[in-house]
Amino acid sequence: MRWGRLKAYYLVGFTGVLLLFAGSLLLPAFGRQWQWGRGDWLIGIAAWNTVLVSWILVSVEMHRRETDEERWAWVLPTGLALIGVNWLWPLAWSLALVYLHPLVALWYLDRELGCRQREWQVVYRRCLPAVPMLLGALWWLLADAAPLPGNDTLSMQITHHAGANILTGVSNRLLVASHVFLEMLHYAAWIVVIPLVGYAGVPWTMKKIPLVNRSAKWKLAIGCVLISGVVLTLVLWGGFLANYPATRDIYFAVATLHVLAEIPFLLRIL
Repeated sequence: MRWGRLKAYYLVGFTGVLLLFAGSLLLPAFGRQWQWGRGDWLIGIAAWNTVLVSWILVSVEMHRRETDEERWAWVLPTGLALIGVNWLWPLAWSLALVYLHPLVALWYLDRELGCRQREWQVVYRRCLPAVPMLLGALWWLLADAAPLPGNDTLSMQITHHAGANILTGVSNRLLVASHVFLEMLHYAAWIVVIPLVGYAGVPWTMKKIPLVNRSAKWKLAIGCVLISGVVLTLVLWGGFLANYPATRDIYFAVATLHVLAEIPFLLRIL
């Protein structure tokens, strides 16, 4: 595969993905090893968030220089402002990423529809207001809901990931339900809708994947990747049944890598 003039952009993109992913794994390990206090944890989280925003700003600047478009002028001051907000409230900033990243899939879907099914894009955009409406209904129904039962490690992991340790005045049942709703939209878009829109004809057929048509070696490689995905899915389900907390940590590590990898490609299609 030849990247051509995009080689520098994707080199920065993939390097940032790997470094940030490594940081997301090493930060908790270092914190536990060195017995960090709350202040140390906040500094570590703020530093990781700063690297994330800085990487995005560099990628945007590289893209802007290629296109010479002034519409990106707002990105640098906005990014610097976000870095400042992050150092004031690093936990709140990180929580915002948890709730906003599922919407990236909806953004990708809109772009995919614009390229392949423009008549569907109009209907899709008219349906998007249903997302905040459904979230509003969820919040109204669960605003005074009783906390979720369970004080075990797994229950605390789930509620803390949804922000219960930060938004202490909000029902953790509401927070978990909101997070699950957004994640379901995220996976429905990536796993079901985007592949259906992207393929012409019967979905999930190998010959509809562009890389397959390059050569027999590419066809074999793509087939191995798909088979590995199926095997990995089965292994994960087995892990969830055997040791849910440990497998959940592994899954979220992979999910973090996936979210980071979305960013360079999203910037290219904007």
